[in-house]
Amino acid sequence: MAMAMEPLTMSLQGTGLGNSATGSQQYGPNSSTIGPQKWSNSTVKTVKLSQSIVERSDRAIDIGKATDPLPTIREVVAELSNNEIKRYTREVRAVVARLRQSFLETNEEIRSLLRAKAMIEKAHEHTRKDIQLNKDSITDRESRPQREKPRDGADDMLTAEAMHLKNMKKMYESQLKLIKQQLQVLDVARSRLGAVTQERSRVMDLICNSLTPMSAQEQRRVHKDIVREDSFMRASTATPDCFKVDPLGAYTPECDRALQEAKSARDRGLHLRQETADLIDKCDKLRKTVNSSVNSGITQKMGETTSLKQQLDMGIGENRHAKHRNQRWYDLTEKAYEYSRGPTMYHDIMTYERLDRPQVRVFQRHPGTQLKEPQEIVRGGDGLLESMKATSRNIGLLNLARQRMGEDRTDKLAGIKTDGDVLRMRRRKADHKWDMEKPGFHLFPQFPHYPKGTGK
Repeated sequence: MAMAMEPLTMSLQGTGLGNSATGSQQYGPNSSTIGPQKWSNSTVKTVKLSQSIVERSDRAIDIGKATDPLPTIREVVAELSNNEIKRYTREVRAVVARLRQSFLETNEEIRSLLRAKAMIEKAHEHTRKDIQLNKDSITDRESRPQREKPRDGADDMLTAEAMHLKNMKKMYESQLKLIKQQLQVLDVARSRLGAVTQERSRVMDLICNSLTPMSAQEQRRVHKDIVREDSFMRASTATPDCFKVDPLGAYTPECDRALQEAKSARDRGLHLRQETADLIDKCDKLRKTVNSSVNSGITQKMGETTSLKQQLDMGIGENRHAKHRNQRWYDLTEKAYEYSRGPTMYHDIMTYERLDRPQVRVFQRHPGTQLKEPQEIVRGGDGLLESMKATSRNIGLLNLARQRMGEDRTDKLAGIKTDGDVLRMRRRKADHKWDMEKPGFHLFPQFPHYPKGTGK
């Protein structure tokens, strides 16, 4: 019994109730008691110990009422867990909605950039065709006659056009290279967005993925700092302030990096599309201006050649007229020369034509009466002969000049025809609706050459 009471005694001493002096003052035996003191003290200690245990148990019950879980703890904990799951899932759904929106915007930017790439490829193809057309124009103009080959303003314009077209081709190629690189960057950003969206969507199997009006309001409340611009492609994808980057939350650093990378790639793509549109517009205006200048130069050269050809026509007509006049003069001079020589046979000479006609013989009976008629006749015949020679020489010179003018006129006609063919070819191919010649194309078929003795 004493051993069993020791723990109770120790507990009473720990609570301050085991003081024997106090107990003796409160429960001290009367002088009239006859029981032993030890026996009475043992009972008193047992009663006090019981009271202490009762008080402690009451306090434990009060504490338990305040802190112990209710019998419905399973339902409460399940409901709290479900609410936490719903909250997290809704946040993830908002993040996934933003990721999907960024994915769609990135995909639309890729489509727009692909259209810009097709436009610049078409412009590059047109530039290559213009370069080929410029080469064909230069080659065709080299087929002009030698007299028309000296370098002129049209050749300078064609050379300047070739330089501008080559510069435009280089600019198109560099811009096309930048667009291809940006398309690769956008594709990487889109793939990253898709992977992040798929990873974030793993917890959305039990929730509706589409945003209902209520969830849309929640999303607007969550994304209160997001301001959508007028254009779909310019939609802001900045990180909302209420979405704090948390490695264990709905908005992870990977989501933030994917969104920022996609936004940067889209902004760069938009800038490239604007640059591409400006470049195509500027180069197209320059191409049209240069093409119009070259066509105007060739037309002006044709007009100048036509003017010279008309002058040659007038010169040839005047030459022919002068030749006819000189020929008539030669014929008249020849007839006059023949008249001055007189008849060929002596018996055909009339009496009045003879140098010893009676009147002359009578006149020459006196001394010093010699006449100069023979000398004058000889001198006149020599003069007519010299005039015939000069006229004949002039006729030859006129024939030579007419020949040269005829050759020049023929060359002028050939030059006009060549320039006209070049001008019509340039106007016909200005719409670029023609195929470029394949490499190795020849106007005439090339037959293989076999060495002798091969039997082929």
